[in-house]
Amino acid sequence: MRRGLARAFFLVVLAWAGPLLAWDPGNVLAKAQKMGPGAQVRAQALLADIAEVADRDDPTKLKTINDFFNRHILYREDQETWGQLDYWASPLELLAKGQGDCEDYAIAKYFSLIASGVSGVKMRMVYVRAQVGVSVQAHMVLAYYPAPNAEPLILDNLITDIRPASRRPDLVPVFSFSAEGLWQGVGATSAGDPAARLSRWRDVLVKAKAEGWW
Repeated sequence: MRRGLARAFFLVVLAWAGPLLAWDPGNVLAKAQKMGPGAQVRAQALLADIAEVADRDDPTKLKTINDFFNRHILYREDQETWGQLDYWASPLELLAKGQGDCEDYAIAKYFSLIASGVSGVKMRMVYVRAQVGVSVQAHMVLAYYPAPNAEPLILDNLITDIRPASRRPDLVPVFSFSAEGLWQGVGATSAGDPAARLSRWRDVLVKAKAEGWW
């Protein structure tokens, strides 16, 4: 029963279109060089992976980008990394630190997948309640919808392999968002302009644009 409910929570009808965002890899690398050797080395490795899968199918892109961040980035709370309770890092800020929390993983995977050619309308960041052991924690994942109304695949840093939503009964969606919109849960009901409603997301969009991601 719970597995069926989890799958139903994640089902959504998507309007199909091409990529919304464009990127400038030269600018990404130039900005990374200014952020220090850690950012430069990790950015070079990420750009190489993006270039390698640019002509491949979406499943290959998903696996490559998901593996990159889960392998190269350490999970750390914002208080330890940034000295504050909640901070949403841009992709290059995450690469510079080499560590971040769940929002940082999801955001960096989102922009990197768009850079690789995955359509932005196929993806949403999803704020969820995650069952971790005996506790329920606030968490964020990236959901990829291979087709309109299809069951999404979940990219996560807690469980590093990509699984369909029906195999993630530990996650209960609260709201979802992307550059295209903000929604209640993961349905089609709009919750307004994400840049206006989510100040941290608005800040990330500004930083990501300056870095060359869109």
